Amino acid sequence: MSTQSQTLELAGFADAAEPAAREQGKRVVAVLAALGWLAGAALTRWWPALDDWPYTRELLILKLVLAAASLAIGIAGRRAGTAAKLRPVTTSSRLDAWLDATPWLLALSLGITGWEIVTAQLEWLPRPFFAPPQALIAVYADDLPRLAASVGHSFVLLAYGYVAGALTGFVIGVAIGWSKAVGYWVHPVLRLIGPLPATAWLPLAFFFFPSSFSASVFLIALATAFPVAVLTWSGVASVNSAYYDVARTLGARPTFLILRVAIPAALPSVFVGLFMGLGASFAVLFVAEMMGVKAGLGWYLQWAQGWAAYPNMYAALLVMALMCSALITLLFRARDRLLAWQKGMLKW
Repeated sequence: MSTQSQTLELAGFADAAEPAAREQGKRVVAVLAALGWLAGAALTRWWPALDDWPYTRELLILKLVLAAASLAIGIAGRRAGTAAKLRPVTTSSRLDAWLDATPWLLALSLGITGWEIVTAQLEWLPRPFFAPPQALIAVYADDLPRLAASVGHSFVLLAYGYVAGALTGFVIGVAIGWSKAVGYWVHPVLRLIGPLPATAWLPLAFFFFPSSFSASVFLIALATAFPVAVLTWSGVASVNSAYYDVARTLGARPTFLILRVAIPAALPSVFVGLFMGLGASFAVLFVAEMMGVKAGLGWYLQWAQGWAAYPNMYAALLVMALMCSALITLLFRARDRLLAWQKGMLKW
């Protein structure tokens, strides 16, 4: 065998060994995560809390389930690595995703255990301002109907306001980007009113609208419409004029140019505006619910703070964060489906 072929074989073996070492490291982290959750479960079971916090059976079960899940990920990764041996390790995409999550499983096991120690066992963080994890689990178990109703109300309110604002901003942006006459009259108004925070219109909204729900929908729509309008306008205005020339040469009418040329070419900018509008709508949603709406997560937060029910407040904040993250993730998936040629260019 020639020296060149030996060098190539050694290089190939090195390339194969590097991902194998990474996979082995992930499996080790999975085992450490399982041990971390088991240690946390032992602490929950045999180290009593200093105060009358809720019973910790649910937290104990959760830690044991996560320990079993971490161990299962490690075993599945080991089996996949054993099957590969001296060739590059090839695992399923789902297993790869779980193995990539093992550092987070380890970090969460340490973080939740530390959180429990400094709040329930040692009480270094004073009550009632700080609550241990078992108190949050007790909220989800005992106050689930009211919390679920608040989530549903917030979702309905956000859907009405966001959809209305996104459609309004999209139409305004297309009109400004396409028509110079519309841009002449609407653009200055947009520049004057758009940068104002939507919450600044709270007194007028609650005065002019017949109910707090409709006023909140207006404020959310106002916060959403501005970024969508600006980004849509920029996208339509930046379309290459050669596209229009080619379409006109083939006999395209203005309606075709708008619907089939301008809007599809502007979609990447439109989705950036939709992302920005969704973030702005979340802020306005919770402020509006705190001011006048009699249900929703914002109202729930204010109610919990008024009664010094800080575990309820933290539980609602966690639900709020998960809700916002899930909606943005769904919007990103819709973007990747509609703009398949740009999939992965915008990260979340």
